Amino acid sequence: MQHTILIAEDDEDIVRLIRLYLEKEGFTLLHAKDGVEAVEIFESHPVDLALVDIMMPRMNGYELTKKIRETSSIPIIILSAAQMDSNKIMGLNMGADDYLVKPFNPLELVARINANLRRAYSLTAQPSTQDDGKITVGDLVLDTHLLTLSKRGELIPLTATEYKILIMLMKSPGRVFTKMQIYEEVNGEYLASDDNTMMVHISNLRDKIEDDPKSPKYIKTVRGLGYKIENL
Repeated sequence: MQHTILIAEDDEDIVRLIRLYLEKEGFTLLHAKDGVEAVEIFESHPVDLALVDIMMPRMNGYELTKKIRETSSIPIIILSAAQMDSNKIMGLNMGADDYLVKPFNPLELVARINANLRRAYSLTAQPSTQDDGKITVGDLVLDTHLLTLSKRGELIPLTATEYKILIMLMKSPGRVFTKMQIYEEVNGEYLASDDNTMMVHISNLRDKIEDDPKSPKYIKTVRGLGYKIENL
């Protein structure tokens, strides 16, 4: 399947480098020089994944990510020279699925793109607990056919990464998964530096599914081990 990637980046040298590697992989590329142009392209063309720079004119990458998330759950990878954890956490909180620091290895970028695309568009192999493809835990209903989550009948928007984490937990309520197990399931190889990334994704999920995220009833932290979901 050929995928279309939106590149929101104002550095032409970086765009040329990305284009060189991604076109070899058979991707269709759409390029925007700033956030406003990226929104216009996104709203007028089908896009499967977005590569988003942070520092852009007119609309920065954080604002662009937030804008895309208003209507879409496509994978978003932030590309940024900012290496501080606070920048990474902010990007993930805005709805990004991944974060790659510049300068980056183009082959790593290709690998991350492929991993995010697999997560987002190769979900049909996931087993379900009911013939209709629905997994129910308490008031949560995950529809593995429509790739949607609802709580008491109200749809809850999820990113591709959040969906993969939740389906892993909901398939085995009560089972404890380590951060490493979860990360390797949804994103491939685990590194110690990915701890913060996983914690942010879990925090974002709690904000979406819990009545009181500060006192979660569904996603529980098992101190020293990892996370589990309670079947209420």
